[in-house]
Amino acid sequence: MDLRQLESFATVADSGSVSRAATALHLSQPSISRQLSLLEADLGQRLFERHGRGVRLTPAGQALLVHARTLLEGARQARRQLMDMNEEPSGRVVVGLPHRVATGLCVPLVERFRQQLPNAMISISEGLSLSLREDLLQGRIDLALLFDPAPTPLIVSEPLMRERLMLVAPQGTPLKSRVSLAELAQMPMILPSAPNPIRSLVDAVLLPRRIGLQIVAEVGAVHSAIALVEHGVGCSILPQSALLMAQQAERLPTALIGPPALWNRLVLAMPAARPLTRLQQATAALLRQMDFRTPH
Repeated sequence: MDLRQLESFATVADSGSVSRAATALHLSQPSISRQLSLLEADLGQRLFERHGRGVRLTPAGQALLVHARTLLEGARQARRQLMDMNEEPSGRVVVGLPHRVATGLCVPLVERFRQQLPNAMISISEGLSLSLREDLLQGRIDLALLFDPAPTPLIVSEPLMRERLMLVAPQGTPLKSRVSLAELAQMPMILPSAPNPIRSLVDAVLLPRRIGLQIVAEVGAVHSAIALVEHGVGCSILPQSALLMAQQAERLPTALIGPPALWNRLVLAMPAARPLTRLQQATAALLRQMDFRTPH
């Protein structure tokens, strides 16, 4: 039994005639008849009965037809999948980026995407990691880069980068190269409001040690904290990459914190329940290649 025999058998069964099946398959009638004879000999069963207008299935033929259609459809799907692998991915992919990642990554990401996936389109959705995580779970975006997302079995995440949090102070503030956790309590502080990932990291380290900060303002995003530091309102605890958002980053004093040091993680997040398309897989591979540590 092979696929050509099954295709001839199924076509004869559907058309009810060897001659009509031969026309449909662009084969001769003797060739179709030979395929059927070989199939019947292999199975030891008569598959058709002849009548005045053509042929009809025997009970054995009816039983075989169910399996033949399943096997032929499986072969067609395999052929389509393998042919698709030779084609360039196309369609639209939506990628979520946190604001401060998008600041440095958006242009090089889109440029590389256009070079490597010319038949597809990328859509960038910017937002806070918390909102991007929710969009990913709801299916509004396909892939996302997130900072320290809360663990959930609904998301598969791959760590891409670790970045140390630093103390950032207004211009002219005298700072040592390193400050202890206790010294942070002596400074006016501007922090993202909970449940921002940076705020969660800071609280997780300071609260068990009973170190209270002089928080003079809470803000919704990192770029707002940077703006307030630039205007001299207070200090902040931020990753070094956040300084890319500052207009005069080189004038803002910074210091290491700890021990212990505070680190945040940037991860590539993908939905666990939705298998990635070829375009989404190619976009994920592209994101893994990007350099997140240097300005672009």
